[in-house]
Order: sequence, then C-alpha cells, then structure tokens
Amino acid sequence: MAHREDARSARVGSPPPASGHVVHDRSWARDLRGALCSAGVLLVLLLLIDGSAGDLSWWRAALWLALAVLLFLVLCPVRVSAGEGWLATRRLVGGQRVRTDLLVSVRCLGGVSQRLVLRDVFGARVEIDPQVLLDNPDLWYRVAEDARASAAAGSLLCGGTALARLAERVDREQARTVFRVSGME
Repeated sequence: MAHREDARSARVGSPPPASGHVVHDRSWARDLRGALCSAGVLLVLLLLIDGSAGDLSWWRAALWLALAVLLFLVLCPVRVSAGEGWLATRRLVGGQRVRTDLLVSVRCLGGVSQRLVLRDVFGARVEIDPQVLLDNPDLWYRVAEDARASAAAGSLLCGGTALARLAERVDREQARTVFRVSGME
C-alpha cells in the first residue's frame, strides 16, 4: 500500500524525499513590496485626483480600488524555490513543481519577456524568468546540478544548449559582480 502511494506521488511530480536545504529567490520580498507600493501609490493618486476634482463617489472609489488590485496582480512576482531534485514556483492562486533530477527538456523562449521552460518525465512543467536564476546563484547552482544529473541519467533529451547559454550568462554576471565589488571594473 505504501509503495503504491509513493509511486502515485512520484507520478504527479512531487519532490523527492527532503535531503539538503531549500533555496529561495532572494529578491522576491523586495519585488512584492514594489508591487504593493506601486498599486498603493496608484490608488492614492487616483483618489486624490478624483477627490480634488469633486467627482469622488463610492462607485468611483471601488473602480479605482479594482484598478489598483489589477495592477498588483500583474506586478506580483512569482516565488521560486528549489531543493535537491525539484524546482517550484508559487503564484497567488497556485503553484507548479518540476523534478529537476528527472528533466526531459529545457527551453528558453524569447520575446518581450524571456522564459525558461523546464519539463520533467512526469509531464510537469514550470516556467520561470531566467533573470531569477541570474540574480540568485544558489538557485542556479541547485538547478544546474540537477540538470547535469538528468543529462547523466539520459532523461534530458533537449535543452543542453539552453542550459549552456544560461550557464555562460550566470558566469558572466558573477564575474562582473566580483570585478565591481573588488573595484576592478
């Protein structure tokens, strides 16, 4: 019975047993504060402008509040965390988790906002902004180690090039940071 539950949890892409520590996006709290402040400033400005014009009513205030909430929802950052063998993203409504030790593909989608799409053998899929990995070397290290394990196990079928490009970007950013901190820039 316990074996069947373990197989079922592995099928839906749950993380492997906890070993090691979990790393999080260090800039998430700052980005969340920025989203809250932006929405709050918009709401206050709209209420002040409407109030000074003498047109403020309860339904207009509700409209401005809805607009501020919409702005917050658009700006609200995704919380990214990773542990040994998994990567998870969490939004306001729900989250996604992928087994990074069992990756099948890694794709980098271009466009207005770049996205890194990770897919595991169970069909689970996670999309993240590559900048999160660039800004958080611990998070990148965790994902890169597990991706190498996937490649060594033979499950990573496509995405080696995308990972190599991302690794180059991470190395370049870390070198710039070292030079900037040491005053050699």
